[in-house]
Amino acid sequence: MSEYGQEMSRRRVFILFALLSTGAQAQWLNFPTPGTPRTRDGRPNLTAPAPRTAGGKPDLSGVWMHETTSVADVKRLFGNRLDDEIELAPPGMEIGTQHKYAFNILVDFKPEESPLRPEAAAKFSQRARNTGNVCAGAFGIPLAGLLSEPIKIVQAPRLTMVLYEIDGLHRQIFTDGRALPKEFNLPAYLGYSVGHWERDTFVVETAGFNDKTIFDLAGHTHSEALRVVERFRRGDFGHLDVEITFDDPQTYTKPFTIKVPHELLADADIFEMRCNENERDGVHLAK
Repeated sequence: MSEYGQEMSRRRVFILFALLSTGAQAQWLNFPTPGTPRTRDGRPNLTAPAPRTAGGKPDLSGVWMHETTSVADVKRLFGNRLDDEIELAPPGMEIGTQHKYAFNILVDFKPEESPLRPEAAAKFSQRARNTGNVCAGAFGIPLAGLLSEPIKIVQAPRLTMVLYEIDGLHRQIFTDGRALPKEFNLPAYLGYSVGHWERDTFVVETAGFNDKTIFDLAGHTHSEALRVVERFRRGDFGHLDVEITFDDPQTYTKPFTIKVPHELLADADIFEMRCNENERDGVHLAK
């Protein structure tokens, strides 16, 4: 294995164990969500037509869980060295409950085709050797939405909110006609977002990031030049397709895109969670 691959593996192992102090399946117990179409047996009808707003656009509101990558596929993609992690992962963070891009956002690239710039790869290796408490600000786009927890979208006429169960994070996506600023005086962990509709697709542009978050558990980073474009399309009641394009010319040689299908958790909700509460493992694991 190359030095780069070894660093990536060590980083992933560290973050996997340090990430969560608590986790739970997010739901109000047995509460049927009003307005949910149902089959004859009372189950949510996920293939029913997507709901629409008064303005005729699809309503993206709901609790959504990304597709998960099975244990077998995780082993196939990342090797049997994850066996110990699979056995020891804390409840609520079991391998098989994440998306493959949570482990490595560049997994679809062959090593020789990776868009990571050489100088960025060197920085990656250095950061991997000097990792501290990953709970402090590590979660960003897209990692916060690819782990073992769902997200919740709340859509209003001039603002759409994305609420992450992971660490209680939230995003504001303004749809009131404003444009992104040309300069950002205060870079943010989740950036600044504006959205607009292209027919039935909700397009979100985000910029103004700081460089303190990671893309994945491998530890791939980005610069403050990062710009992200997300496309959300709700094809029916229970399915949401999300396409995310990352453009960071300081860190990557070209933009790249990931596609992550989501399924509605119709009678569920997100729970409150804090990663840092009484977290004492990071200082030991970093050694």
